[in-house]
Amino acid sequence: MKPGWSRAILGASLLIALVGHSAELTRQETEGREYAAQLCSLRPETNSSFKGVLQIRSGTRRIEIPVCGKISVTDSNWQTTYETLPGTNGQSGESFSVAGNGTNRYDLSQSGPARSLKADELFTPFAGSDFWLADLGLDFLHWPEQRLLKKEIRRGQGCAVLESISGQTNVPAYSRVVSWVDLDTGGIVHADAYDASGKKLKEFEPKEFKKINSRWEVQEMEIRNVQTGSRTKLQFNLGAK
Repeated sequence: MKPGWSRAILGASLLIALVGHSAELTRQETEGREYAAQLCSLRPETNSSFKGVLQIRSGTRRIEIPVCGKISVTDSNWQTTYETLPGTNGQSGESFSVAGNGTNRYDLSQSGPARSLKADELFTPFAGSDFWLADLGLDFLHWPEQRLLKKEIRRGQGCAVLESISGQTNVPAYSRVVSWVDLDTGGIVHADAYDASGKKLKEFEPKEFKKINSRWEVQEMEIRNVQTGSRTKLQFNLGAK
């Protein structure tokens, strides 16, 4: 075989590989956007309320903050509100609402009138915890770049692995989030969030479940900051009046 032919065959092989990779990436992006949109369209069935507690642990620091909230459902919209009361561990009262009908709107009140939040304001702690406002609102599902990477078993559940890429610059936020989503319920089984330099920043997992009215509901979820070692559990007192 002549040397020129060898180089031509090698070049053609590389081109075929690149085209195949590009087609696979396009498929992942198309399926990812469709799947994220499907998850965003999921809505609660009925109105409900809940009580719970934020348990914050950072080094030797231990704080518990009571939390209450509600889910309000209308024909065209729904809203989830998390609220803390003033005076708890010196905290001022804080209320955070997520309204959705496929696209989220965020409102925050800190001992004053509620105001709508911009995208770069979502990466702040709720009541001093490891839960950022963006975490509670699952804001990453609304980012424009989504990739459905694969399907696999995680924690005994069949999951879709979704990579969400923020595309934001000059914002102290996540660059991407990789989440394992239960194929049956659409609930998040595990999620890893990465900082602007690509290093893992946080891990999220629901920890305990309770059956309420024939449905399994999350009773406890935890988020860990792997860079600082701090962690916060959000425990719900399901069924409490």
